[in-house]
Amino acid sequence: MPRNKDIKKVLVIGSGPIIIGQAAEFDYAGTQACRSLKEEGIEVVLLNSNPATIMTDKDIADRVYIEPLTVEVVEQLILKEKPDSVLPTLGGQAGLNLAMELDEKGFLKEHNIRLIGTTALTIKKAEDRQEFKDTMEKIGEPIAASKVVTTVEDGLAFTNTIGYPVVLRPAYTLGGSGGGIAHNEYELREILENGLRLSRVGEVLVERCIAGWKEIEYEVMRDSAGNCITVCNMENIDPVGVHTGDSIVVAPSQTLGDKEYQMLRTSALNIITELGITGGCNVQYALKPDSFEYCVIEVNPRVSRSSALASKATGYPIAKVAAKIALGYTLDEIPNAITGKTYASFEPMLDYCVVKIPRLPFDKFITAKRTLTTQMKATGEVMSICHNFEGALMKAIRSLEQHVDSLMSYDFTQLTDEELLAELEIVDDRRIWKIAEAIRRGMPQSMLHDITKIDIWFIDKLAILVGMENALRPES
Repeated sequence: MPRNKDIKKVLVIGSGPIIIGQAAEFDYAGTQACRSLKEEGIEVVLLNSNPATIMTDKDIADRVYIEPLTVEVVEQLILKEKPDSVLPTLGGQAGLNLAMELDEKGFLKEHNIRLIGTTALTIKKAEDRQEFKDTMEKIGEPIAASKVVTTVEDGLAFTNTIGYPVVLRPAYTLGGSGGGIAHNEYELREILENGLRLSRVGEVLVERCIAGWKEIEYEVMRDSAGNCITVCNMENIDPVGVHTGDSIVVAPSQTLGDKEYQMLRTSALNIITELGITGGCNVQYALKPDSFEYCVIEVNPRVSRSSALASKATGYPIAKVAAKIALGYTLDEIPNAITGKTYASFEPMLDYCVVKIPRLPFDKFITAKRTLTTQMKATGEVMSICHNFEGALMKAIRSLEQHVDSLMSYDFTQLTDEELLAELEIVDDRRIWKIAEAIRRGMPQSMLHDITKIDIWFIDKLAILVGMENALRPES
């Protein structure tokens, strides 16, 4: 399907300021997309409120507006520049929310402007918690027992029927903002009030807690002709309960058997097809470690933080391809920029291991709580590549620039065994260092798995690194 010739001038909505949960990954995607559109002779107008980005350089777009990301500003900009299309999927949650508000007001229809890269219906199906729940049930995809609530009282009533703990997920927020895990009524009231306030539509999904299951992500692409591919699948070292942006992530997944991998891949392609997504999409799963039972956690119908990681890990330029698809091209018409011979319809194959470690700012915010939950705290991340997991992990640790260079960087030797076991119960950014200390003391790997719910494969890899420490330590 050739490019849509009706698209001549596109307004690209950026992600706004770099904040916790919304860091430079969106600048990377937005820059790629603007260049991709300009290659096709499209006039590009960019709106982004953050001047400290590459995408706001005057060479990236034809016109750059550094203005607040509000509906009023976008409306004024559209009236002034008169674009024929708006591309909102590269500006994170901020871009999607603006697109939804403009569509709901009828402004886009009134001025005959199309949304490209997605539709308002697609955003609603993925981001509106009740719509998403209904859509997953329609296609038979399993989700945890849940209910969308608009008041604290409704949330309390539902939780009393399914029991604590519960996960709270506000609609239309980024980085898990306003969400969390509630273990009692006091926590439930506190998190729900905040989540309802932060949600654009005043809705929060109250969901049965499946903390402890494996968390797996699939980065998928789809075009308007229905062609789908999996760009990359990723596995969080931390189980469900820690926001994926705060977890150490490995690509490709290391502990899935072929049956599990294919089961979740098929599910991801079914979901992206049902949602009618054109472009990139991120699907998150919880997989029960001792069975083939799984739940769909959520879908991001846009370029996300994970898209930037998948792009860099595989060399597949997701944002660039997503921008071409938004113009009407199909995957088999978009050349692979790296090989120059194949097309974007070919799935990348990885014969190496990629490890991402979040950059958590506890070295600057020294009084902040170090615990990690479903609300993201990372302000960035590092990524490393090696032929094996151990090498990639050590490279990533040294790249953090937080005065850590090995699994001996944090000293837990002064703790008793009981104190160390109590520390392992706490989910924070130093967990792998605590596990390494427990391994040095000869604690069984099965016991460490029972406490942390981290897959024994990863614990064994940490044990290999501890063994290397012992081999390198000079004889006293």
